[in-house]
Amino acid sequence: MSAPLLSVGKLRVAYGASQVLFDVDAQVQPGEVIGLLGRNGMGKTTLIRSIIGLKDIQSGTVAFEGQAVSGKRPDAIARLGVAVVPEGRQVFPNLSVDEHLSAFANAQHARGKPWTPASVYELFPRLAERKSNMGNQLSGGEQQMLAIGRALVTNPKLLIFDEATEGLAPLIREEIWRCIEQLRQAGQTLIVVDKYVSRLVRIADRHIILEKGRVAWQGSSEALATDKGLWHRYLGV
Repeated sequence: MSAPLLSVGKLRVAYGASQVLFDVDAQVQPGEVIGLLGRNGMGKTTLIRSIIGLKDIQSGTVAFEGQAVSGKRPDAIARLGVAVVPEGRQVFPNLSVDEHLSAFANAQHARGKPWTPASVYELFPRLAERKSNMGNQLSGGEQQMLAIGRALVTNPKLLIFDEATEGLAPLIREEIWRCIEQLRQAGQTLIVVDKYVSRLVRIADRHIILEKGRVAWQGSSEALATDKGLWHRYLGV
């Protein structure tokens, strides 16, 4: 097995006096798709925020390509090749679709054919039709496509989806799943946080389940798919 792209070791994180993560260990190999699962409030978003530098850690390590990134600024971590599609989309209301994609385009870490605004428009034709629209003129589904496209044009080594299908109409949700599957087939390393476990087990290689800030279970999609007791015990499905 190759060296991990991302390695998290004994990570402890708190908000004031409230401990949120307890000695979390996780690794992501290049080209792997990881499902990060757990009920609401179990620490998934805190773990992501700690990885990308938006949350200070108490102790433990976060390393990317063997380089310690704990304590680095979010922009420095992003420049190493980490991108996130954030929960809530967070598009800029006063930038057009085309301005979003052009401003973030960076082929530094591209493998093979890079993602560009043009290739994002091929992936999401709806964005091409609205390329001159401002962020606040888009529907929720269109904003989610834009958030994905904005991450893709950075050509990240690691792409994190944080609840990317949350609150979307079924047709739009299917379009997002199609995108994730396409990225998996292209060898993109992914961490996907999503409550639709039945879809995620068809895409991810492995899963990490958090329960009250601890890793409660790790294993393959095959193991998770065949043990529905895990779904009921930890995911409320």
